[in-house]
Amino acid sequence: MKHEIIGGNFTLADGTPLPLSKAVRAGDFVFLSGQLGFDDAGTIPSGIKAQTSHCIRNMASILQEASLDISHIVKTTIWLTDLSNFAEFNEVYQKAFPQLPPARSTVCSQLALPSALIEIEAIAYG
Repeated sequence: MKHEIIGGNFTLADGTPLPLSKAVRAGDFVFLSGQLGFDDAGTIPSGIKAQTSHCIRNMASILQEASLDISHIVKTTIWLTDLSNFAEFNEVYQKAFPQLPPARSTVCSQLALPSALIEIEAIAYG
C-alpha cells in the first residue's frame, strides 16, 4: 500500500534530523508519531496540564496538514511518567474529546526527555 508522509520529519533544535515522520497517511488512516508537550518556542513547559494541552495542540496542527482535526482521532496511546498526574491529565484530555472520545491506552513509563511528563501517540481516520 502506498503511504504519504504528513508534516515532514522531526528535527532537533540544532537542526539534526531524526529518522521519523511526524505522521504517515496509509489509506484512510493517519498515524501520528508520539507528541511531546513542546510549545511554540521549542521548550517543554512545566506541569502536566500545560504539557497535555501542547501535545493535543501539536497533534491538531499535524492533522490539519492532512485536512483532518482531532475529532478524527480514533485511538490514542498515552505515556505518563507519574501516575499521580493522571487526574490532571485526564481533565485536559476530556475537554479535547468531549464527545466520541477515542479508544485509549495509558501507560506509566520514563520518556526520552527528562522534562517530559507525557507523550501522546494517535491514530486518526478520515
